Amino acid sequence: MTLIVKEIQAKTIISVSKVYPYVINPYTGCQHGCTYCYARFMKRVTRHREPWGEFVDVKINAPDLLQVEISKKKKQGRVWVSGVCDPYQPLEAKYRLTRKCLEILAQNHWPVIIQTRSPLVLRDIDIIKDAQNFEVGFSVTTADDGIRRLFEPNASSINDRIKALDELHKAGIRTYAMIAPMLPGAERLAELLNGKIDYSLIDRMNYHYADWVYRKYGLEDKLTDDFFYRTMQELASI
Repeated sequence: MTLIVKEIQAKTIISVSKVYPYVINPYTGCQHGCTYCYARFMKRVTRHREPWGEFVDVKINAPDLLQVEISKKKKQGRVWVSGVCDPYQPLEAKYRLTRKCLEILAQNHWPVIIQTRSPLVLRDIDIIKDAQNFEVGFSVTTADDGIRRLFEPNASSINDRIKALDELHKAGIRTYAMIAPMLPGAERLAELLNGKIDYSLIDRMNYHYADWVYRKYGLEDKLTDDFFYRTMQELASI
């Protein structure tokens, strides 16, 4: 797979969100390219012709924009990093845009909720730990890494995510698990996450982008109401 990377100048970086008051997306597109990702709808907006997961636009002026925009916001509110990309996808190791944005948010005492699949977030534990109101969540959709490879082939392993959550939690950082979408094998997550998170968010598969994966591997029963509610009960111990 060839990844098409473009460095762009964004017009704005902090936006109003329907999930949290604000959202920052330092990148357009995501290298993880998860089969089910709701952010695939972005192609209708950005007009990219490449398949989801094969393009990333890097907003190289994101920190400079944030420095200006944050001073103009009259009402402070929680910032989601990020909503339609993983802020710690592999390119972040080179560009460090997420880190620079977190530094600015921390310096201005804005509350932040980070959501990722990547242990690269540990690189920035110094900023996160010292900030006043930061928390970190990992998308952990299954306990079965074989299932993870079917749905999230370019994302980090489940074991690496669990280990990163544990390290963050032990550092005194508020952590959570986003068990969404709930994939086959999620019923075993309670044991893996025990003692490593402060709370969890759970939701079912609400999009149809990955229906072909379920059909190809005979997993259709894991799309049913029965699977979702039964697994919800098994995860209640979290």
